[in-house]
Amino acid sequence: MWSGMARSDVSTVPFLKWAGGKRWLAAIIRDLFADFKGTYFEPFLGGGAVFFRLAPERAILSDVNEDLVHTFRMVRDRPEEVIAALAKHRIDRGVFQRVRSADPTDGVSRAVRLLYLNRTAFNGLYRVNRKGRFNVPFGCKPGTVLCDAAQIRACSSALSTADLVATGFDAVLRRVRKGQSVYADPPFTTKHNNNAFRRYNESLFSWADQLRLATLANAAAERGAHVIVSNALHPEVLSLYPRDLFVPCGIRRASCLAADPMYRSHSVELLLISKTVAASVRQVRRLLGRRDPNLMSVTELLAAVHQ
Repeated sequence: MWSGMARSDVSTVPFLKWAGGKRWLAAIIRDLFADFKGTYFEPFLGGGAVFFRLAPERAILSDVNEDLVHTFRMVRDRPEEVIAALAKHRIDRGVFQRVRSADPTDGVSRAVRLLYLNRTAFNGLYRVNRKGRFNVPFGCKPGTVLCDAAQIRACSSALSTADLVATGFDAVLRRVRKGQSVYADPPFTTKHNNNAFRRYNESLFSWADQLRLATLANAAAERGAHVIVSNALHPEVLSLYPRDLFVPCGIRRASCLAADPMYRSHSVELLLISKTVAASVRQVRRLLGRRDPNLMSVTELLAAVHQ
């Protein structure tokens, strides 16, 4: 049984800040999954915000980013070595350049490199060029804590019973069975929900990827799994998830990617909830109880799409 079933707001804070991360949504996902047992799957791990909020006893966490998965493994298996190595660094533009240019092969050093860059790069972005080299500039915010030992230890404890796999989402979603739960959060941008959606998302998560994800998520829901998918609000995405399997909802949120809060806009993200979790928007609202995420129904979603 998941430790999050009591719906407490106390949870482990993720050790990474990841672009597109779902810290803002994690409590809602936790409440929707609160009554379910069984293995939890998260095939687009990122910073792991939803996993850390859920705190399941058994989890299979995966991502196609091998450096990311390796870092999670090092935090899980060798937290004290990670803490000691990270603490030796200081926040400095010159150090940043050296770490960014480095290509360590030692397991702990490789993880520390990602942790350091995540703390000190602009907006915590992780981005590589075509040669696979990290290419985000230095952009550390004042007051940044480089090494939070307590946080790393807490995350290590939370990860102790999780399997970590560096693989694409396909292989993981095929493993999901009846009674198990999966949260899928593919990379996407909401900036162009209504304008050239496919073209602007092609380099993040192609339309072929969207089709494969929908096919596998639909199949998992048909097998009796509890499935929730986050995605961009777009009519073509909506059409991939049949209404007899999924309840589509929209959640409005503020974008956090702009450096200056003045330029952060609001967007609506699509939340596709399998009917094995909730049969209607009304039931979704009932499961969320006191939380009011300003859920939008299908009618409201379609209106928002055409705004």
